[in-house]
Amino acid sequence: MDSLSQAALGAAIGVAVMGRRTRPWKAAVIGALAGTLPDLDAFYDYGDPISNMVYHRAATHALFWQTLASLPLAALVAAALRETSQIRWWWLTIWLVLITHALLDWTTVYGTQLGLPFTDTPYGLGSMFIIDPLYTLPLLIGIVVALSLRDTRGWRWNVACLMLSTAYLGWSALAQQHVTGVAHESLRAQGHKVERLLVTPAPLNTVLWRVVAITPQGYLEGFYSLLDSDRAIQFDSFARGEKLYAEIGDNVFAERIARFSHGFFKMSEQDGRVLITDLRMGQEPNYTFNFVVAQREGATLAPVVPPIQVRQARNASKGLPWLWRRILGEKLPPPR
Repeated sequence: MDSLSQAALGAAIGVAVMGRRTRPWKAAVIGALAGTLPDLDAFYDYGDPISNMVYHRAATHALFWQTLASLPLAALVAAALRETSQIRWWWLTIWLVLITHALLDWTTVYGTQLGLPFTDTPYGLGSMFIIDPLYTLPLLIGIVVALSLRDTRGWRWNVACLMLSTAYLGWSALAQQHVTGVAHESLRAQGHKVERLLVTPAPLNTVLWRVVAITPQGYLEGFYSLLDSDRAIQFDSFARGEKLYAEIGDNVFAERIARFSHGFFKMSEQDGRVLITDLRMGQEPNYTFNFVVAQREGATLAPVVPPIQVRQARNASKGLPWLWRRILGEKLPPPR
């Protein structure tokens, strides 16, 4: 999730655990700082853009390493605040803030390596968009009220808002399962053979959902709103570039994206440059992660080392009005 949501979650947990044991503003500040701590790995350069992508949300988001780090961090906080008598509660606070950061990231589709050092599999439920105001706003309200009232009423407001935001995460998972069933139903009715299916929310909400289906012919993309008048999903079909993937051979960078995306990727060629694109983040024709991994030289494809990230401009003036109208159940074709 975005940094504001992670900081708000950390602050809310800090106030919930420590708000009656120390000054609420201290609990909120320490919680917010700890809540953003795991994402500092984004500032580390692993040498190339693909490595930076696949190693983000890795060791700093692993539950095992977070648990080990929580005690020394808590001891540092308790000593700095001269509250060593509260170290066990600071330990619980820091531990909860760190692991909930990782678990919140797990609800997005990006991929979070929770199981390191035992497995480097990137887990992603994909039930939440990276920014969702309906998740973050209750947390902010609870924190503001807690810091304003500075008594038991404020603490209760914070806990209630924390529970509300957590319930919203549960709602998103249930909505995702519902849309997954609708997607399978539509795909079967249309005669599509599906190898992999991805269901994720469209930006900023959990009402409109994006469906991506990998098929033997390529991939399909469709959208379904919980406010649609029927359960039929209109899919657009696209080529996936399987021949290009076979042609580049054992390109280590392409293999990393293929594994990291759980097979939701496409290959394309533009002016002799071969690109691999992660299909999970974005929508046709604009995606967040596109990388040049090979260059055509005569009859062969030479690896591009290091790979080059290609950023695509997005037209918000078209996308946002479509998003709002499609959320409300108006079956419009997506902007291309």
